[in-house]
Amino acid sequence: MNIALIAHDKKKDDIINFSVAYEDTLKKHNLFATGTTGLRIKENTNLDITRFNSGPLGGDQQIGAMIAINNMDIVIFLRNPLTAQPHEPDVLALLRLCDVHNIPLATNMGSAEVLIKGMERGDLSWREIKKQPNH
Repeated sequence: MNIALIAHDKKKDDIINFSVAYEDTLKKHNLFATGTTGLRIKENTNLDITRFNSGPLGGDQQIGAMIAINNMDIVIFLRNPLTAQPHEPDVLALLRLCDVHNIPLATNMGSAEVLIKGMERGDLSWREIKKQPNH
């Protein structure tokens, strides 16, 4: 599966802790992240991760492009709801794309853990149906 890992600045430590805790599960998948988040994950784990630009410089849009062409299966985006983001329109567009394309999306640690536990236990082969081109 293709999994995106994104975190606002005040949530970077949380996504690092999440990546360390679930490294054995995450290493079985293709991982993508925005710039600084991906760098921090690489520095703290042995995970292989493809890094895009930072969120404010288009990284959210790069991940959104993968969603739009049915090339992303899960998005874990630990957001800070208490701080205004300068690229909020990009963030909202990414969340909207997840909804439009039925991509499982976790925006806080609780939902991220439920999603990853579901991956560990369940059969998510139904996601392959989604990847067929839209006609």
